[in-house]
Amino acid sequence: MKKILIALDYEPSAEKIAETGNAIATALNAEIILLHVLAEPAYYSSMEYSPIMGYSGFMDSFNVGLTEEVKNNISTLSQEFLDKSKAHLGNENIKTMITEGSFADSIVKCAENEQADMIVMGSHGRRGLNKLLMENVAEKVLQLSKVPVLVIPIKTI
Repeated sequence: MKKILIALDYEPSAEKIAETGNAIATALNAEIILLHVLAEPAYYSSMEYSPIMGYSGFMDSFNVGLTEEVKNNISTLSQEFLDKSKAHLGNENIKTMITEGSFADSIVKCAENEQADMIVMGSHGRRGLNKLLMENVAEKVLQLSKVPVLVIPIKTI
């Protein structure tokens, strides 16, 4: 395996996912790509979490409401998140990418375009009504991917 794609969102589990993917890539002497798929702006406005890998999140940007300026800056803020994640992992050779679209489709398409040999991502283990209402991204990536997918189980409370 020469290239590993690590898909990150803004959940607190991103740190565990990034560190696990980094450890595997380091052991295999493989390249790393950190990927974030942009979501609708409303997704970012409702985020409440502790800082992740040195990134404090979008909360300050959204305290004044969802303005056009903030919407336009989501991509910039996402890049800041990936840059902080890269710094946290201590590897300046990590490539970062931001895409838009359906989460699962975008992850698989990026893996194909970048010729990744493995995808590392988390699974939030949703249950009940939450599972019915939310797309199970990990499950869909497993169905669509032509390369191995390592799903890190993340238990939510």
